[in-house]
Amino acid sequence: MSLPASLKSRLSLPLIAAPMFLVSGPALVKAACRAGVIGSFPTANCRTVEELDRWLADMGDDLKRAADESGRPTAPLCPNLIVHRSNTRVPDDLAAVLRHKVEMVITSVGSPEPVLKSLKDSGCLVLADVASVRHAEKAVAAGVDGLVLLTAGAGGQTGWVNPFAFVRAVRKFWDGIVVMAGGMADGQAIAAAETLGCDLAYMGTKFIATRESLAKDAYKEMLVKSRLDDVLLTRAFTGLETNMLRPSIAAAGLDPDNLPVRGAIDVAKDINASERDRPDAPGSGAKRWKDIWSAGHSVSGVADVPSVAELIERTKAEYDATSVQRV
Repeated sequence: MSLPASLKSRLSLPLIAAPMFLVSGPALVKAACRAGVIGSFPTANCRTVEELDRWLADMGDDLKRAADESGRPTAPLCPNLIVHRSNTRVPDDLAAVLRHKVEMVITSVGSPEPVLKSLKDSGCLVLADVASVRHAEKAVAAGVDGLVLLTAGAGGQTGWVNPFAFVRAVRKFWDGIVVMAGGMADGQAIAAAETLGCDLAYMGTKFIATRESLAKDAYKEMLVKSRLDDVLLTRAFTGLETNMLRPSIAAAGLDPDNLPVRGAIDVAKDINASERDRPDAPGSGAKRWKDIWSAGHSVSGVADVPSVAELIERTKAEYDATSVQRV
């Protein structure tokens, strides 16, 4: 199925504010949803399941108030479940998501199959991150509603495929929801993704550089100053191919061109509260994600640090102008 009409009518843009580790929090999600963009966040951004319950309750209450005030529903919020086998919190996070009756969920870093039945039985739309055609085929076979195509331009844990080739290859066997992730710097890029055959686009890097994000001010300032050439693809910090900012690596006392390769993926080390403050960058006291920062190829489009509402307003104007030109 394509994007449900009832959901599409609630969006000002066919856009998801991408889930970003240690960056996407309640303020960013609520502002995005209020402005008509799907607001997502990793459940792992909460140190405990109790905190996740509080976040979901707060966001749900806020969006209900916004809908009551405006007389129309907001865009939905969309938790991201990191389903890698090393994430021992998956069952508890899943239970919290189900308790709060969310409308959409994104699964990432693993097969959605272990959580899929429970989510579908609750009436939830399930989108799965995929980085290859083989992963896409497996997710479709498992029964997901949508695919988030991680292309080479995505920040954080990324893909390797050219977006033009990836979308067209997937559309040969899949007529459900398709989301393009990677390189979404403006409304023109969103319109291009739609023309290519996508229902939605992911935008992450530009939302890091908003006033509501949880990112440090120095991180936001670095995004403004950085260029596309400052994005480095490496396995040194996560065990997966990850786009990171060269200047942040250098600031941690490391040589971006001479980094070791990290071993097996261990999501628990990234999300476990007892581990989160541990220095873990090889040869330095810096911490990945907290001091060594990620960015996608769209970093070249970051020029300032606006509010979420301002960013969405600008992006919509770009998108609308492109749509007029296409007509």
